[in-house]
Amino acid sequence: MSKYDYKELGLSDEQVLEIYYFMLLARKLDERFWLLNRAGKIPFVISCQGQEAAQVGAAYALDKDVDYLAPYYRDLGCVLVFGQTPTEVMMSAFAKPGDVNSNGRQMPGHFGGRKYRTLSGSSPVTTQFPHAVGAALAAKMRGEKSVAYTSTGEGSSNQGDFHEACNFAAVHKLACIFYIENNGYAISVPLSKQLGNHNTADRAIGYGMPGFQIDGNDVLEVYKYAKEAAERGRNGEGPTMIEARTYRLVPHSSDDDDRAYRSREEVEAAKKQDPLITFAQYLRDKGVLTEEKEKEMNDRVMREVNEGTEAAEKEPFFAPEDALTHVYEER
Repeated sequence: MSKYDYKELGLSDEQVLEIYYFMLLARKLDERFWLLNRAGKIPFVISCQGQEAAQVGAAYALDKDVDYLAPYYRDLGCVLVFGQTPTEVMMSAFAKPGDVNSNGRQMPGHFGGRKYRTLSGSSPVTTQFPHAVGAALAAKMRGEKSVAYTSTGEGSSNQGDFHEACNFAAVHKLACIFYIENNGYAISVPLSKQLGNHNTADRAIGYGMPGFQIDGNDVLEVYKYAKEAAERGRNGEGPTMIEARTYRLVPHSSDDDDRAYRSREEVEAAKKQDPLITFAQYLRDKGVLTEEKEKEMNDRVMREVNEGTEAAEKEPFFAPEDALTHVYEER
């Protein structure tokens, strides 16, 4: 349960319902990905399950018409808030022509696209951090009030790209939000074996920027801190580091077996704090999510997931002669 009153955060009934909608949509799309993967229809899943609050709350605090998004591979919730549709996400999963992320050239979870102000990501982890800093520097040079949001897991925060980006942004007071979704595991390596200091937000002081560790399962707390960080950036006060403590409820990817490195008891305990369940109950207690509205939303989400799946599945794959299109220069 959230300790915040959404109205005190400036959110309306309609907005908190929309936040829940995006969280639910991310979850149901992710669940469909797993079914399609196990049926041999899509090649790979990198899941957002359990991290929807950490993602949707942060992205919802931004201005999708002005700000830039440089997400990491698990950030399905973020890109949905920034405008990607279920059909577009499914086109990426199926690697079909017309995929807005890479026109079917990237693995699933490699988000991008000028249309949605989303910087293209790639497989090397944390390379999106310097890219976000570049976007923020360009915005500052143009006199724009844009914020560049970039995220990663806690394991990836040990990469050199992370530190160089943070240092440069702090020196030049760039409007960046450095967001760490700490889900406890860098693939199979637990937090205790990743960092000497288990609070990644503590690193912020070394760069001269504010750092906050927050409850990533509380979507309203996430929204609050991301909103404040965006306001600091727009006011010329420089970057902010936020560590959202969350939990990955499923294996690292569809190629992983998490039973090898974490107990079922640990996972089951985490499921009791599932942000989708706790936020829905919060909204029910506030009288916002009525039984009728909940049914309407569930029906809407499943219809959109089904329609997106069907639309992407029926599209033809690339022709063999297109294999090298956008890979090598054509002369």
